[in-house]
Amino acid sequence: MQQCTIQSWSLESSLITDYQAICETLYRYAYALDNRDWAMYRSIFADEVNFDFSTYHGRPAVRMRADDLVASAAELFAGFSATQHTMSKPIVEIDGDSARCSMYIQAAHSVDPDPEAPWFIMGGHYEDHLIRHNHGWLLDGVCMNLRWTRGDKNVMRAAVAHSRKSN
Repeated sequence: MQQCTIQSWSLESSLITDYQAICETLYRYAYALDNRDWAMYRSIFADEVNFDFSTYHGRPAVRMRADDLVASAAELFAGFSATQHTMSKPIVEIDGDSARCSMYIQAAHSVDPDPEAPWFIMGGHYEDHLIRHNHGWLLDGVCMNLRWTRGDKNVMRAAVAHSRKSN
C-alpha cells in the first residue's frame, strides 16, 4: 500500500482547487447571462478574448475586448424574455497558468413569456481557454461547438429586433 506524503497531497489539493475554480468561472458565465448580471459576466474574462461561435452563425472567430463582448451580450439578451444555459461534464486540463475546459452546453431562448410561445434551444459543447489571474481563473478563449438545435431559430432574430426597438 502506497502512503500519501504531504507534498503529493498538496499538489493534488492544488489541482482540485484549480479544477473547482475553473468550473466556477464557467458556471458564472451561464448564470450571469441568464440573470443579466453584466458585472459578473465581465468579471470572468481577461481583457481580450478569442470568441468563436462560427458553428452557430458562420462568421469567423474574432479577438475582441471583453468590454465589447459584454456590451454585445447585454444588447442581445435584452431582447429575450427568458434564457437558460446549462453546462455539465467539465473536462479540465491544467498546464501551469493556463487551462482548457471542454463542457457540454444546452441553451434555451425565448422572446415571449407566454408558455405556448416558441423557444429556440441549442446544444453542443464549449472548448474554453483560461488563464490564471490574481483572483482565480479568467476566460481568454470561448469556442462553442454547436451540435444540434431544436425549435424556432427566428427567436434569435426576434430578440435582436426587440432589443433594437428597446434602445
